[in-house]
Amino acid sequence: MALYISLSVLFLILHCPLLAFSTNSEGNALHALRSRLYDPNNVLQSWDPTLVNSCTWFHVTCDSNNHVIRLDLGNSDISGTLGPELAQLPHLQYLELYNNNISGEIPEELGNLKNIISMDLYGNKLEGKIPKSFGKLKSLKFLRLNNNKLTGSIPRELTHLKNLKIFDVSNNDLCGTIPVDGNFGSFPLESFENNRLNGPELKGLVPYDFGC
Repeated sequence: MALYISLSVLFLILHCPLLAFSTNSEGNALHALRSRLYDPNNVLQSWDPTLVNSCTWFHVTCDSNNHVIRLDLGNSDISGTLGPELAQLPHLQYLELYNNNISGEIPEELGNLKNIISMDLYGNKLEGKIPKSFGKLKSLKFLRLNNNKLTGSIPRELTHLKNLKIFDVSNNDLCGTIPVDGNFGSFPLESFENNRLNGPELKGLVPYDFGC
């Protein structure tokens, strides 16, 4: 009997952490992000996948239910790319990745972060287009994408974001026309400067598809 109990305890010790981590989608998402990033200053050193609770990791903030609500990795000198696994953080409210060397495209999947309030990706080397899926981020108040290498036009889908207070895409390579629908009519022109944009559109005279 004693031997049976000992073997049972050993099984639990060896297997339960692994099983628990395998069902922790948020921890898996953060570990996947880390695997994409080069971290010369070891700011992600505490992101240990053998620890089931990722809320103990530095630069990660969780709510009372142990859901990840904030990532603070601004000014961390990290490089690499972002991946679709970030969408597996459904409770995320603040994504702070500003002033790093992150390259590649912004994943369309970030448009599934329905609770996101602030997304600061400025001061990186991001390329490609602003995802149209961002038009689904109804809670978004702050979107700063300035000082990157983004191309294409500003998606009209973003004009549907009624809570958007701050929008900055200056110092990219965007083209097309600056929209004025929704809150866009109140954003300062400085938020759009140093692009190839044609200036504010004229309502009723510019087609909805103001691509370039």
